[in-house]
Amino acid sequence: MKFFRLDLLTLLISLFILNSCKNQDTVGLGVDSSSQINGTLVDTTTLIVNTVKDDSVITSGATKNPLAFFTDPVLGVTESNLAASLSLPGATAYALPSGTISIDSTRLVLNYIDGFYGDSVASTYKLNVYQLAETFNESISYYNTKIWNSSSNLLGSVTFKARPHDSVKISNIITGKPDTLIKVPPQLRIPINNNFIISNLFNASNATLSSNKVFQNAVKGLYLTLDKNQTTGAGGTLMFSTGDTLAVYCRIVNNGVIDTTMIKLPITKLAASITHTYTTTINAELANTTTSSNSFYLQGLAGLRTRIKFPSLLTNIRNNLLKKDSDIVLNRAELVIVPIIKKPGSNIQDPYRPIPKISMYKLDIAHQRTTIEDASPGDPRSGGVGVFGGFYNPARNEYHFIITAYMQDLLLKRTVDYGTYLAPIDTLNKTAVDITVTSQIAARTVAVGTDKNSSYKIKLNIIYTKIAK
Repeated sequence: MKFFRLDLLTLLISLFILNSCKNQDTVGLGVDSSSQINGTLVDTTTLIVNTVKDDSVITSGATKNPLAFFTDPVLGVTESNLAASLSLPGATAYALPSGTISIDSTRLVLNYIDGFYGDSVASTYKLNVYQLAETFNESISYYNTKIWNSSSNLLGSVTFKARPHDSVKISNIITGKPDTLIKVPPQLRIPINNNFIISNLFNASNATLSSNKVFQNAVKGLYLTLDKNQTTGAGGTLMFSTGDTLAVYCRIVNNGVIDTTMIKLPITKLAASITHTYTTTINAELANTTTSSNSFYLQGLAGLRTRIKFPSLLTNIRNNLLKKDSDIVLNRAELVIVPIIKKPGSNIQDPYRPIPKISMYKLDIAHQRTTIEDASPGDPRSGGVGVFGGFYNPARNEYHFIITAYMQDLLLKRTVDYGTYLAPIDTLNKTAVDITVTSQIAARTVAVGTDKNSSYKIKLNIIYTKIAK
């Protein structure tokens, strides 16, 4: 009976509790409507975007080295020439092999690296090689604005199609044994006049060969340029890696014994000289610094970046919503950028793909580049590279940036907007947000600006919470 009474009591208590729940969907304490927290989406489209020129950049010692002659129908003509520092074999004192040396052939070997941009199908390229008329000093940092002096004496040339991903087969020279055919990674091989090697290496004085520095001062270096008159089609930008060489294939007769060998003169450093000649449209955009543009432009090879301003953040949100009786917390601020992938006024696809990754940064009080809060590893609100964004999504044709912390600080006047920019960036760095100007990406992006007639205009989507004090 004791158990029966206990079960009955339990049943009565349960029925009482369930009967008191008038709304089973309501969980938690009652909320005062005057202090209720709600999330609100604001699509602030009154941004201001203006295209500006990017800063200059040091190109000597880069991982990727651009050689370019590219006629972009939207942006204009981009040209990049390469100066190369030439060293003795091993980059140290060198003694010529014993015996009588004769040259079979000389090849300048340039190794492709990922980053080609332009026309690889219809365009034909012609590369010319000259000797520098000034010494390439490896201890000096050379900028993209450097104009190099070169001799007019052509050392070598090659006409080719851009094949940056196709391996090639070459003869492998083995001392004392027959040569073999081997497959090597994608590279460009330019025939060089043998007299250049005879004059600067085989007939060089012992003093010249006793020091790499003396040799470099004597030979000065090489100058590589794409021939404007012989390069057909739109052209493009080819990227070459470090570790290129001048390979000299020799035949040596020593005491009646004939053998073949290869002497390698390493190219220890390259420096790119880059120029941009813009179209009338781009020059008009560069001249406009007051009104927002319907389109904006991002260009690699230290070309173009875009300044972005947020006037509506200050006027609409700060002045109208941030009042004495309330505070605002930004839950999420997302910048959405849509590239123009079709030619204006047609359904024809733009043959040149957008930049795979762009960056966003701000200037400090000294007008030096610095990461915004959402990209700064020292800020606890930063979600890192993956969350910050900037990667091109081809499926949605969009770039996204999460800039919640930066917008919150601007809203609360914790920081000052001395200049906020969108800019091209290389894809090599996977662990941090790059903000430095780069010559290692050749792509470009044409994006919709604040065009009121376009549903794809640049947007800043803000979700905020208004909290009553």
